[in-house]
Amino acid sequence: MPAKTQNNFIRRLINLRDSRNWSKTEVARKLELSNMQRYANYEYGTNEPDLNMLKQIADLYDVTTDYLLGEDSASKWIARKDTTDLKDFLTAHVDSMTYGGEALTEEERQQVRVAMAVIFWE
Repeated sequence: MPAKTQNNFIRRLINLRDSRNWSKTEVARKLELSNMQRYANYEYGTNEPDLNMLKQIADLYDVTTDYLLGEDSASKWIARKDTTDLKDFLTAHVDSMTYGGEALTEEERQQVRVAMAVIFWE
């Protein structure tokens, strides 16, 4: 693994484990590893997982292998659970749009929709 990829991998492994408040021992057990040290070595950068183990780690944390390797900035769970279709959002919240605390007029709301369409789709 190139150094940059390895550093991203290590950082993301640690962050994912910490975000779940899991110990290295817990992760090793969940991955069905014979001992904690094997997993710990991935975080220390002294060993790299093979492709099968990389996939198992990605599945455990519900992320993509690209995310683990630093090739993708969004983890799988973000893409699946935490995204909102902007067009649907604007339609559903048309009456609550404000700017600086001031309610938008219908013309201004339409301008926002047009601006978003131009930015993202044209």
